[in-house]
Amino acid sequence: MTASPPVPPSVQLGEVVPPEDPEDWRQPLTWVVAGGMLAAPAVAAVWFIVAPPTDPYAATTGISALAATLAAGAAVTGASQRGGGRAALVTLGAGLFGALGVVAVGTILADGSALGTAAAAAVAGTGGTLAAAALAALLATAGRLRRYLSPALAGGFAAALLTEVLFSL
Repeated sequence: MTASPPVPPSVQLGEVVPPEDPEDWRQPLTWVVAGGMLAAPAVAAVWFIVAPPTDPYAATTGISALAATLAAGAAVTGASQRGGGRAALVTLGAGLFGALGVVAVGTILADGSALGTAAAAAVAGTGGTLAAAALAALLATAGRLRRYLSPALAGGFAAALLTEVLFSL
């Protein structure tokens, strides 16, 4: 007589129970989410280590690129979620996390001298993240390429445009 493996009671009753370790880092989607949230702080770290800016008004191209990276990374993170509400909320959360990371990296690595640059990039990137979140909510049921690419491009473009507007005032 062969016994079948025991089935947990929660599965027998039809209830879905999350696994003990929900953070399975072997899954590719987990790396996409982590990469999206950490893209802007990583770019900021490289920039502030290699050539820290001394004048935030002279670094508008770098600020635009950093803000666009923040918004695009947040959009990619949000696109990994199913449903419009979740996609928008995760996009906003990832954008705020990235903005906090950029400001922290600017404060720590550049001894505060790049704080103005990091803050400007965080503000513009958060504005781009808002645009990406709105588009992510609308495209939550679209195909994978469109769901990932459209909010990322729109958020990055909005962040770069917002940087130019911020420095023209």
